[in-house]
Amino acid sequence: MSALFAGARTGPAKGVTNMQSISRRGLVISAAAAGAAFGLTRPLEFVSPTFAQGAGNLIEKGFAKFKVGDATVTTVYDGLWEKPHDPGFIKNASVDETKAALKAAGLTDAHVPVTFTVTVVELGGRTIMFDSGTGGGQAGGPKAGLLAKENLAKAGIDAAKISTIIVTHFHGDHIFGMMAKETNAQVFPNAEIVVPEAEFAYWTPADLIGKLPEARQGLAKRIQATLPSWKNVRQIGDDKEVVPGVRSINTNGHTPGHASYVVGSGASQLIVSGDVTNIPSLFVRNPGWHAAFDQDAQQAEKTRRAFFDRVVADKAIVTGYHWGMPGAGTIQKDGNGYALVPVTAS
Repeated sequence: MSALFAGARTGPAKGVTNMQSISRRGLVISAAAAGAAFGLTRPLEFVSPTFAQGAGNLIEKGFAKFKVGDATVTTVYDGLWEKPHDPGFIKNASVDETKAALKAAGLTDAHVPVTFTVTVVELGGRTIMFDSGTGGGQAGGPKAGLLAKENLAKAGIDAAKISTIIVTHFHGDHIFGMMAKETNAQVFPNAEIVVPEAEFAYWTPADLIGKLPEARQGLAKRIQATLPSWKNVRQIGDDKEVVPGVRSINTNGHTPGHASYVVGSGASQLIVSGDVTNIPSLFVRNPGWHAAFDQDAQQAEKTRRAFFDRVVADKAIVTGYHWGMPGAGTIQKDGNGYALVPVTAS
């Protein structure tokens, strides 16, 4: 089962206009089993095979659509990284614990299924894309890159008409879609590219490369060869209006300048979270687990918990870059962790 919402609770998220309802029933596991898998204190409700099949259909389709207030939201599937198990992947959980959590959520435990899902919002006459995907598979392995290859077009989105690309952070699977593989030429030269100023400030100093682990040096070199010289790049601070109807949030920890974005307000609020959390069945259920991808694990956990508490209180709809399909839902407090309630979408 490839849908990462297989570990989410059932029931459509409130405040979302459903374009198509997906029939599903919940399967309740015991409190003992929940505690063994997640350290939680009460039973959890898992998505039934009926819903998982619906999510799988969206993966095959390549995109999902739903409405939040005046915004039309499209989540576009960019593919899957079948990450081999590695004892260093979660610093404070074992491979066996990781496999148990995946299996309990109905996912394969043969590998860690890391998906890529890009959020596109049509609002106020603008087509806004948050992050840009893996760049035809420049990151994420051979099963990634579907956004550029086919799924953006399948979703009816004309790449030439994307007016704004808003970036959450500078990891390759989020920015390589803006850069041609061989030449680094701009893929979206007519779009304004908005980036968090703290992220830009971290990655662009000339002396940074020598301070980085070797594994990150190539990424820094590519960032420095592109974004600082592109004339269509605009930096944005924390808690600022990015474009009308979109505001930035400081959600650092995963990277030093990671940002998320609020679209709309009040009861019609969408938050694009980027990589505040990775796979829901692992890191929404267990917000204290520290993924190797988080540059400052302690800060990432602090941010994650505060972020979840905020969206629970606001009852906001949230999209996550590594949440599979439909890639969006609400967050609910669930024992010592949290649960994801997926939207229903067409």
